[in-house]
Amino acid sequence: MRVVFMGTPDIAATCLKQILADGSQVVGVYTQPDRPKGRGGKVQMSPVKELALKHDIPVFQPLKMRLDGLEPLRE
Repeated sequence: MRVVFMGTPDIAATCLKQILADGSQVVGVYTQPDRPKGRGGKVQMSPVKELALKHDIPVFQPLKMRLDGLEPLRE
């Protein structure tokens, strides 16, 4: 099954892991843009983005989920 996954936090990364383990073909991941965290304000990736990149899955990080943010799905 071809899947487009949308999520950002740790629990979403756990779900993505299971989807990959089940053998589904994840063709893209949508997650929130990288943001500064902690005292130093260092920019960090979301857990979902880290997992997607580890599995060579394309990552999309639109600022807003409007029609223009979903344009890559049309391909």
